[in-house]
Amino acid sequence: MSILLKGKPVADKISESIIKEVDDLKSKGINPKLAIVRVGSRSDDLAYERGALKRCEKVGIDTIVKELKEDITQEEFIQELRKINKDNDIHGILVFRPLPKQLNEEVIKYEIAPEKDIDCFSPINAAKLLEGDETGFPPCTPMAVIEILKHYEIPMEGKKAIVLGRSMVVGKPAALLLLKENATVTVCHSRTKDLPQVAKEADILVAAIGKDRFVKEDFVKEDTVVIDVGINVDEEGNMHGDVDFEDVENKVKMITPVPRGVGSVTTSILAKHVVKACKLQNNI
Repeated sequence: MSILLKGKPVADKISESIIKEVDDLKSKGINPKLAIVRVGSRSDDLAYERGALKRCEKVGIDTIVKELKEDITQEEFIQELRKINKDNDIHGILVFRPLPKQLNEEVIKYEIAPEKDIDCFSPINAAKLLEGDETGFPPCTPMAVIEILKHYEIPMEGKKAIVLGRSMVVGKPAALLLLKENATVTVCHSRTKDLPQVAKEADILVAAIGKDRFVKEDFVKEDTVVIDVGINVDEEGNMHGDVDFEDVENKVKMITPVPRGVGSVTTSILAKHVVKACKLQNNI
């Protein structure tokens, strides 16, 4: 039976430190504030929004939700984003993606203020992640992966880490963050040959491929630590990860559950980034 790497203890520990930082900022007359920009009302956006609002309330961060109509034009969207950019009371901006088809993310990502872009939408923050510039904001989910590994004292230095998935949202940033921790990283994707055999070499396996229960028992070895980033909902409304938990749990050394794993840490990282952005904007 593998050891469960639950997210709640990690999230709670991060929240404790954030509360102290927020109290210190408020004693200086500074109130950290997050703006959530949501187009329409997709169920997954709303679920994440509820979690983010609850976490921010818990740690004392002010929030505002900017709900925009589903058929908003690109020009209208950019105008709304620029207003938030200019609002000095707002320190962090979270734009829910993917955006509707009429909105071109390749254009919009250059509009968000990099210093308020707490989830790495801006190419400037992507570049800072690549360079290891600590003033940037890596995406919250890959950061949650690293925080879980650190919390449970799982060594990364010198270990073989394999990331399944190459998206800019999770896969590529997770690989860069693992490299920063001196892991030896391999990124796999849909065209990787002999994928199960390659994955089986991992000391740390990060599953972010976006396919329900894709990772089976033949992808892992006995001492593998599995971090499951996937969130997939079946027809009955049950949530599963990218890893077939029941198939691998008795073989691997450690594994994050879905739900109650990586996702529960992500909102804490979001709050942590709001505080970081607030401090940088106030030269603290």
